[in-house]
Amino acid sequence: MTMDDRLAALQSAVKQLLDGGQVAGVLALRATGPASVPHLFRPGDDVADLVLWPKYNVPKVIDRLLDAWSGGEGDDAPTRLGMVVRGCEERGLIEMAKRNQVDLDRLELIYLACTEEERDECRCAWPYPTRIDVGQKVEGVADQLVAEHEKLSEAERTEFWQQQFARCIKCYACRTVCPQCFCEVCVLEDDLWVESGVLAPPFPSYHLIRAYHTVSKCVGCMECERACPADIPLTVLYTLLRRDAEEMFEYVPGRSVDEPPPLVVETMWQEH
Repeated sequence: MTMDDRLAALQSAVKQLLDGGQVAGVLALRATGPASVPHLFRPGDDVADLVLWPKYNVPKVIDRLLDAWSGGEGDDAPTRLGMVVRGCEERGLIEMAKRNQVDLDRLELIYLACTEEERDECRCAWPYPTRIDVGQKVEGVADQLVAEHEKLSEAERTEFWQQQFARCIKCYACRTVCPQCFCEVCVLEDDLWVESGVLAPPFPSYHLIRAYHTVSKCVGCMECERACPADIPLTVLYTLLRRDAEEMFEYVPGRSVDEPPPLVVETMWQEH
């Protein structure tokens, strides 16, 4: 399947869902110059400017849309929304749903498989959703940056991350862009843990706290690394922590909505 064929198939799938009358709109990417932006296509809209790339953080947008969406005029107006999702986005929605951040029952998903080029761009080990509506399945790849990091000694790893974190300007882009960061009060803004007005912090508390807060829900979407103006390879850190969590708890973030998060107390999970 060529890129043009893939795009045409996705545009057709979005139009078909809109014409079906079951959703009030479909969230997808829309071209804006050389970039792309999230856009809610409504019934009757022209989908000719719907695009596949550049990838954009969409799960956090659908969360806000569902919170604000009332379904329009009339009691019969649909309150469900459609959304185009890649594999990482589907897994991100699953983790968000487990923590009551998104209602999957109000979503109709169009599942998009990534190409080899897109997989390589994200160094992705799982570049496809559980179902494929558009595109063709390609196998994942091992992250070569992770492989190179694993060859380092413990002392070399410590030095490596000290050098990386020293470039941090604490812009909070990684926190802000992450679909799994949704605390109403963020500990990273508490001077007790992350001193304000200091660049970079003497001890990399910012990144270590954020890493441990997301270890059981990070799906490797790479949005944090993509947003980082200092080019810190954050995906390497989170991939290694996810691997440790899988070995300890046999838990893979985003694998199934029926699997309770390992760091959530069972009674809390039952209450929600």
